[in-house]
Amino acid sequence: MPDRRARVLARYRSLGSGELFAAAVFAFLAWFAVAPWLSSRESLALVSALVPLLVVLVQAGVYWLLARAWVGRGSMPTSLARLFGALRIFTAVLLAIGLVGVIAWWPSRGLVAALILGVWAFGVVEYINYFVVQLARPISAGTSATNWLRTPRLVRDMRAAGR
Repeated sequence: MPDRRARVLARYRSLGSGELFAAAVFAFLAWFAVAPWLSSRESLALVSALVPLLVVLVQAGVYWLLARAWVGRGSMPTSLARLFGALRIFTAVLLAIGLVGVIAWWPSRGLVAALILGVWAFGVVEYINYFVVQLARPISAGTSATNWLRTPRLVRDMRAAGR
């Protein structure tokens, strides 16, 4: 059991730091590589798409790092499950508001519009992956229907905590 727990702890640390690193990279690239080439209207559309994605990535990173405390020892604390339940709703609303912002400040250049819509869509995919259906999985998991309808680990932890 200790070896298995150690592997899971290392995996959770890797997942958590990876999500936080991804958020930092997206923010850095948006600010320093993309934004200088955009008009102010396009920048507003980019921010509308980027903020929800960053929120999802930071939530995911924090979840994986916090989950190291209870993996193999118990369940997620109820207060944390409630917090992530509230964040689930907040993030869905934030994604909707982000889409409204993207549409309101729709870029006139097609490539910029595609980039911004792609950023927003990636936020939606990440949200689905963490709060609806687990989309990311190892290739070794196969392609059966049961593997495609897996409940995300975060949701399973929230349910185990009674939330």
